[in-house]
Amino acid sequence: MKRQKRDRFQRAYIHGYKAGVSGRSRDDCPSQDVNLREYWMSGWREGRGDQWAGMTGVSGIHKNPMVM
Repeated sequence: MKRQKRDRFQRAYIHGYKAGVSGRSRDDCPSQDVNLREYWMSGWREGRGDQWAGMTGVSGIHKNPMVM
């Protein structure tokens, strides 16, 4: 049985979240497409907020978008 690919907007959000939590700059967004960039930035903002709130490592496992 084939696995269905994830939505590319969801993937952009997850990659943005990971970049935000790891402290990377928002200028590291790999996409030039406006819609994908918007989702990536949304994930980055949430990840950055979680990093500032101290939800990194084991503390933030419940916030990981891959788990949800």
